Amino acid sequence: MKQMILGTAGHIDHGKTALIKALTGIDTDRLKEEKERGITIELGFASMDLPSGQHLGIVDVPGHEKFVKNMVAGASGIDLVAMVIAADEGVMPQTREHMEICTLLDIKYGLVVLTKIDLVDEEWLELVKEDIKEFAAGTFLEGAPVVPVSSITGQGIKDFINALDELCARVQSRSSSGLFRLPADRVFTMKGFGTVITGTLISGSVQVGDTVMIYPSQITTRVRGLQVHNRSVNKVEAGSRVAINFQGLEKTSIDRGEVVSIPHGLKPSYMVDVEIHYLKSNRKPIRNRTRVRFHTGTSEIMANLIVLDREEILPGEKTVAQLRLDRPVAVMKDDRYVIRSYSPVRTIGGGRILNPIPSKHKRFRQEVIVGLKEILNKSPEELVAFHVSESGLHGVSFSDLRLMTNLPEKQLESTLQQLLSQQKLLVVDRDKRIYIHQRSFEQLKQKAITNLKAYHEANPLKAGMPKEELKSKFPPYLSARLFNMVLNQLIKEKRIVQTEQTVRLSEHRVSLAGDQAGARKKILETYRKSGLEPPFFRDISKQLNMDTAQAKDVLNLLIEEGLIIKTKGDLYFSSEAVNALKDRLITFLEANSEITTLQFKEMAGVSRKYLIPLIEYFDAVNLTLRVGDVRRLRSGKKS
Repeated sequence: MKQMILGTAGHIDHGKTALIKALTGIDTDRLKEEKERGITIELGFASMDLPSGQHLGIVDVPGHEKFVKNMVAGASGIDLVAMVIAADEGVMPQTREHMEICTLLDIKYGLVVLTKIDLVDEEWLELVKEDIKEFAAGTFLEGAPVVPVSSITGQGIKDFINALDELCARVQSRSSSGLFRLPADRVFTMKGFGTVITGTLISGSVQVGDTVMIYPSQITTRVRGLQVHNRSVNKVEAGSRVAINFQGLEKTSIDRGEVVSIPHGLKPSYMVDVEIHYLKSNRKPIRNRTRVRFHTGTSEIMANLIVLDREEILPGEKTVAQLRLDRPVAVMKDDRYVIRSYSPVRTIGGGRILNPIPSKHKRFRQEVIVGLKEILNKSPEELVAFHVSESGLHGVSFSDLRLMTNLPEKQLESTLQQLLSQQKLLVVDRDKRIYIHQRSFEQLKQKAITNLKAYHEANPLKAGMPKEELKSKFPPYLSARLFNMVLNQLIKEKRIVQTEQTVRLSEHRVSLAGDQAGARKKILETYRKSGLEPPFFRDISKQLNMDTAQAKDVLNLLIEEGLIIKTKGDLYFSSEAVNALKDRLITFLEANSEITTLQFKEMAGVSRKYLIPLIEYFDAVNLTLRVGDVRRLRSGKKS
């Protein structure tokens, strides 16, 4: 059965609540204060079945200017509106403000209900109808039915029901395949049930037993029970008025304005990028950084309006902006919002969300301004590519893209596959489904090349740059996975060469000056001649009469070339001597299974000064394994 939500709108005391009672028999004014004062303060709810069998949920909203924020909360999620205008007063200030709010929230269907016709004569009624025609011109209510009724006598109520039935037949049902979202408009406790929230299910579906999350607090709970218009059900789909009973959730854990959705389906943010329509009815421009009241769904949050492309917005203008919020909000692209002035409080503008989880923008950045202005007209491929590009080196996840694009999951997946096949995007992490733009990847590659070039110029005797040192030149948030992707691509392109510990440009060659070449030869000869009993390097550098730093550079070059082996402390050995000892050690262990320190000393023929560094070196390179007082050959190390 098709589910529709009707919302009332209109000036205070124009008979909205009385109309609903005449229509359904339900008095939506439930608060004691509402009864005493005779005005609607909070949202009221009712329902009815239309002649065609369509089920209609009804949200009664306050008309008093002090309670417009409650009206905005009620208007979010409605499918059609009944603009209620009293025949004895006609169009009034709150009528106009409610019309502006409905327009900003992109409500497309509605009709005008002319109430209290029992209080006026026919001539006056015709004059009011002319005023309504002028008032509705250029709005979504232009040409809509105007139904005269009297909630006291019942005159016109049947015509109103028939008009609603015809209108509902034209309204498209909400999709139940989207992300489950329900903004809470009431939170209360019922004895024997616990915490209950009510709201309009704006997308997706939910059923008893589902695990859900409250946003932005991100509290996880389970659905204990569901009701639609006081009837218990097991599953509810988009377009319904719903009451959800939660398992083990305290009333203080959730407030009106929060959103119920699937775990980690939404993402709280202190900023949103928006398209803003600053109403023509405003008397003066709105300047950058103006404090405003931000209404979306059922929430109201104070915010600063950051105008990105100018210093102020003139009445009637549309542009893009960023709202920086005092509290986080959990929304999606294309959600509608309204902003009201800080003081005096009145509706001044609104529009739709362009990016629900943006980064903080610098003003007057043309690529951001143009990108945001074009978002609403971009193809899915262009939209996804824009957001991935804007994410820079951070990349963006599939779940974030779903919020930023509002594309159905299957369409988003096919769009990403198309961009990947065109090599416009790359997958950084397949498990977490994180993507980066090809332009950002190219920037990383160039950064690696630039840093390697600078390192080679500063260290001409070093064969390569330590891998970890190169990584330190990139932003700290850059993942190791992405860094390795950059290196692997550069290796594939034959632009760099990577060893176990270092990276160098393919064209880099160590070039020794004359004295350095001589020092290299003398150092290598000294270590080769000394075998397993070499002098300390500090003594060799003194004999060469070389600058210590230069001599060390030459020594490091010999180590990188694999001609010299470094052990503990300041001891270095010729690799020829160490490898010969290694062969003898392997042969011994293959024959005897284990070797004592004394046996190793006899094999090497060296003093304790050299013995310990050598035997610990073989442990360090995983050739031997120390077991108590003996060493054994590690598995897989046999010759």
